[in-house]
Amino acid sequence: MPLYQIQHSTPLSQAQQDQLAATITSIHTQKFTTPSLFVNVTFTDTSSQPAYVAGKRSTGGNRILAHVRHGPSRTQEDYNLLCASISSAWNEIVAPSEQLHTIFILGDIVAGYEHGMAIPPAGGDREWLRENIGVFRERARGEGEPFGGLVRELEERADLRGIL
Repeated sequence: MPLYQIQHSTPLSQAQQDQLAATITSIHTQKFTTPSLFVNVTFTDTSSQPAYVAGKRSTGGNRILAHVRHGPSRTQEDYNLLCASISSAWNEIVAPSEQLHTIFILGDIVAGYEHGMAIPPAGGDREWLRENIGVFRERARGEGEPFGGLVRELEERADLRGIL
């Protein structure tokens, strides 16, 4: 349900991209009740795109824009901890010398469709998952992945197991 856009001027290997995507997915799913199937991460090499800071041309930099669903169940502290966790992950995976200049959490997702389904508002994940578990199981039987993985995650994750 969130979309993390990693815009980087530092070259990232596929292994670094894979690890960043997996780690950000894990951070988001642990912080909120979103199953991993619904966490989206993209990478854009911005090394050839002009950027400006304080009105002056900059060397580009590395930044992450996180488009999330905002609501009363998510506090400023939640978002600050999310930023700190992502920053730590960047430093471990990429290197502190290749600084992550900016992380913006944008609470701009007011509605959307993923895998042909309307997404719930922030804080409404548990109810939405409970209401749609039959659909997920049916799609897992008929389509296999990625819904098979979603059903397994719902059965295995301690914070989601109670939904079933």
